[in-house]
Amino acid sequence: MSQAKKIEVTDVILRDAHQSLIATRMRTEDMLPICDKLDQVGYWSLEVWGGATFDACVRFLKEDPWERLRQLRKALPNTRLQMLLRGQNLLGYRHYADDVVEAFVQKAADNGIDVFRVFDALNDLRNLETAMKAVKKAGKHAQGTICYTTSPVHTPALFVKQAKELKAMGADSIAIKDMAGLLTPYATYELVKAIKAEVDLPLVVHSHSTSGLASLCQMKAIEAGADRVDTAISSFASGTSHPATESLVAALSGTPYDTELDLELLSEIADYFREVRKKYHQFESEFTREDVSVQINQVPGGMMSNLANQLKEQNALDRIREVFAEIPRVREDLGYPPLVTPTSQIVGTQAVYNVLAGQRYKTITNEVKRYLQGGYGQPPAAVNAELQKKAIGNESVHEGRPADQLSPELNKLREDIGSIAKSEEDVLTYAMFPDLGREFLQQRADGTLKPEELLPPEQGGKGRMGAGVATEFRIDVHGETYEVAVTGVGDSGAGKRKLYLSLDGMPEEVVFESLNEYVAEGSSGRKRATEPGHVTTAMPGNVVDVLVKEGDTVTAGQAVLVTEAMKMETEVHANVAGTVQAVHVAKGDRVTPGEVLIEIA
Repeated sequence: MSQAKKIEVTDVILRDAHQSLIATRMRTEDMLPICDKLDQVGYWSLEVWGGATFDACVRFLKEDPWERLRQLRKALPNTRLQMLLRGQNLLGYRHYADDVVEAFVQKAADNGIDVFRVFDALNDLRNLETAMKAVKKAGKHAQGTICYTTSPVHTPALFVKQAKELKAMGADSIAIKDMAGLLTPYATYELVKAIKAEVDLPLVVHSHSTSGLASLCQMKAIEAGADRVDTAISSFASGTSHPATESLVAALSGTPYDTELDLELLSEIADYFREVRKKYHQFESEFTREDVSVQINQVPGGMMSNLANQLKEQNALDRIREVFAEIPRVREDLGYPPLVTPTSQIVGTQAVYNVLAGQRYKTITNEVKRYLQGGYGQPPAAVNAELQKKAIGNESVHEGRPADQLSPELNKLREDIGSIAKSEEDVLTYAMFPDLGREFLQQRADGTLKPEELLPPEQGGKGRMGAGVATEFRIDVHGETYEVAVTGVGDSGAGKRKLYLSLDGMPEEVVFESLNEYVAEGSSGRKRATEPGHVTTAMPGNVVDVLVKEGDTVTAGQAVLVTEAMKMETEVHANVAGTVQAVHVAKGDRVTPGEVLIEIA
């Protein structure tokens, strides 16, 4: 056992805890009132930014993420503020040119970030170099990060080698990032012991409670010499979040590892967030509970709820176990990437397509193609050569650092967004999410920013699961009164529809046949695909690009649309050769499976 020492704590309540449990929906207005108490605790740091918070602020909350950071910096003057940065991906879903990475890191530092936890989804450390240098140039703490996963190639020796390389890169500390909760207690002990023996830097362990093992892993990590652990205030702890801060503080109290944090103060903070959490009930999901099956399917909790939402939209939630079983197979085909953004979306979305199409790789997403071309970096192990050939044909595979293929782009971004960007921070918001960012900045200029609606408690329901808001009726039949709630509707084929009803609290699935076709308010009104020349989509999503116009001649298998689902883009192909008779969609349109999007004859 290593020499005992005071254990430092990073609390993730303002970022990863609510990202893991309520889809990153906590608003700044619910953070600021408790900041004075958080600032008194004496944490080593508070994780407040990065990950999905930037996306959620712009997409759903209609908040400026930079303004959130400035407000938190002002409200937490005595505490280090920490962020999660995806290396060359920053906070978006693609690699950015080096000038964008350098500018983003500098602006994050200027606005209040002290500690940058920098990682790459493939542990391709070439994708960390630019960000790590930029953090050091800004005079901030660079935390080099290893994404933990299990596979035939992921061994303690490999992780030790990566830790040494991160130190050589200038890392001020090393983090083991166990985003899926795959660590087990004795594997943790072995890994921490091995890294601490070879690398003389503070070591942090970040492990989600998804499998129920994280608190045990923390204890073994501490015994093996770890310096710091990530926890979450108890009201946002456990499940796919993290071990509770108070429990760790109590466990170590009076020992040589004592955190010296005030349990009573932490309890007051927990009480505050317990009330806050009720406000976001619609984003709760049954897929954020502890489930040891993550040790089998390796699916991180946030990814679980995302997959469940996609399947629910297609009335295919009953197939989620098939998807979970397919994910490890796709992961093996792709050379065992750790499952963390963006690789979790890449693998998960492809697994959904494989299951729903009834044929593996009938549709291959653009991101899988890019991955197999080396667009995200070097896979940890060899990829499936047959799949690679099917996806990219005879196109070459890029072996170098992906960003070396990118030209500087900051000036072009400034030019593209124009005068609605009032600052460099606005330009960087646009860089992260071009369509979303432009819409946000335009709405801000117009004074029309409006956050998504929070439902009152009586309209409960797993909003994040795609169930939507229940429509309630009181029906009288032969003198008997029934309370009926319609909680979902879906396609059942041949002019029939499925309704999901709750009748006096008892859920029922009912199929009914309409006498005439009713088009719900806000729906597209597109007709159903019945002919081979009717182009439709396999997944609900949004149209990113329309590649053909009326009168064009197309061949069978030609890409005619690009759609986006689960933040992944996919080409939609023509089933038949012929002439485009009609195009029923435009860029930005919402589409669902079974609708006619393009007609070919």
